[in-house]
Amino acid sequence: MRALSPQQLINGQWTSSGTEVFSALNPATHNPLPESFFEATEAELNSAVAVAGEAFEILQEYGYSERAALLDCIADKLVAHQAVIVQRAMQETGLPEGRLNGEMGRTCHQLRMFASVLRAGDWLHLTLDSALPERQPPRPDIRLMPVPLGPVAVFGASNFPLAFSTAGGDTASALAAGCPVIVKGHPAHPGTAALVAEVIAEALAESEMPAGCFALLQGRSPALSQKLVAHPGIKAVGFTGSLKVGRILFDIACQRPEPIPFYGELGSSNPVFLLSHALGLRGEAIAQDFVASLTLGCGQFCTNPGLLIAVKGEALEQLKAQLQELIPAQPWQTMLTPAIAANYEQQLASLKLQQGVEVLAEARPGHPDQSHGHACILRTSARDWLANPHLEEEIFGPCSLLVECDSHKQMLQVARRLNGHLTATLQGETADQQEAQPLVRILMNRVGRLLYNGYPTGVEVCHGMQHGGPYPAATDSRSTSVGANAIQRFVRPVCLQNLPDGLLPVALKASNPLNTSRTVDGQLKVTD
Repeated sequence: MRALSPQQLINGQWTSSGTEVFSALNPATHNPLPESFFEATEAELNSAVAVAGEAFEILQEYGYSERAALLDCIADKLVAHQAVIVQRAMQETGLPEGRLNGEMGRTCHQLRMFASVLRAGDWLHLTLDSALPERQPPRPDIRLMPVPLGPVAVFGASNFPLAFSTAGGDTASALAAGCPVIVKGHPAHPGTAALVAEVIAEALAESEMPAGCFALLQGRSPALSQKLVAHPGIKAVGFTGSLKVGRILFDIACQRPEPIPFYGELGSSNPVFLLSHALGLRGEAIAQDFVASLTLGCGQFCTNPGLLIAVKGEALEQLKAQLQELIPAQPWQTMLTPAIAANYEQQLASLKLQQGVEVLAEARPGHPDQSHGHACILRTSARDWLANPHLEEEIFGPCSLLVECDSHKQMLQVARRLNGHLTATLQGETADQQEAQPLVRILMNRVGRLLYNGYPTGVEVCHGMQHGGPYPAATDSRSTSVGANAIQRFVRPVCLQNLPDGLLPVALKASNPLNTSRTVDGQLKVTD
């Protein structure tokens, strides 16, 4: 691997034409890291998009197996350079080595999963309707398959420098779909982005695929992000970040002369509902597990459990007493950036001032001049919560709000008032199932993932995962940013009517040379 480059990666070459620079900060020490990174210019952005457009045309000549080999190659090279990448990510994020090694494993697993998806071919959902020339009117030969959208802009996330950034799920699924990717690196971890980008460039060269299939643009300027989304050569966007920034970019994508899909994963408070028998039988375990989930990674997960909802009673009082023991014992943790730490403290202070909100338990704060976050659980009544929409808003950090309901009926009122969230969780026992049934029906209309007797932190990378939800959890509730179905975001269906076999794409030819499952005349034909 080459030494870390402070430039932009365009068409396989590190280059810079601008003069503005910025540096990353070690959040654990508040000291700037030595490298200065160049801010991408508009000319460099235009060049990256133009090269991606050219690469897109060439990429159509490569088969699914060759795309799969590329993804495997990227994963192999990430593993080979894991130590160097993880050490840099530790410096830029303050995250511990074990967490980042685990995240690297997740990143490589995603890449290899999409490689296996490409080889299996089922994701294509190929559909063939045979010609019926004797029917009146005659039916033509009709065949349906997906094709890639074109160059995709991907925005790195602050809280996942590997799995949701340069070679993360958005990049992996877009490349798998056949789309070149232009990554806008997150300014909090530009060195990590550059090291991973170099790995991808090496994999493209080794795989003899167009270098323009991937580019990295660095910068702190909001204008750079906005111009990237607005560029006519960009055909889709993958974004993980705040509701505020995501909504700005989403609006730009929608207001372009040619609107494009903007797949934004934004804000979520991930409510956890405690049903009566579960609370009575295992309240102590629930308290311990909830606090562990709340404080994991200093609460800097989009699936952090920010709402805890239960019915008043002796069991809830015991749970509150246990939380009052557990929370003060939680140590402060380093947050990802000074800005994130400051915003957490501001949001927490604002929540404490809301009508009817009281502090239930709070850990000792860290040093005020450092990027420290401390755990806190507040409480309010369901009545006050229902009267104040701000109490549902996400707080990015280890904070949760306990909503105390007078009855199960009021708990259902709270559930009905929820906006869109990534997840909701039920803690229940067999005896709770009758009262859980209406909750399940309500929550399925408000979340992308409904859990039972688990906690929302931790999103499995698999074929059946759904990581998204109704707005404001995501900008498109029909899509997922995690799991095999994430590839569907970056393709569109094309119907081919009466094309001779010689002109058909290989996936639709009569002989089925890819040996792929296809739906023929309404019947699924499964291959060996």
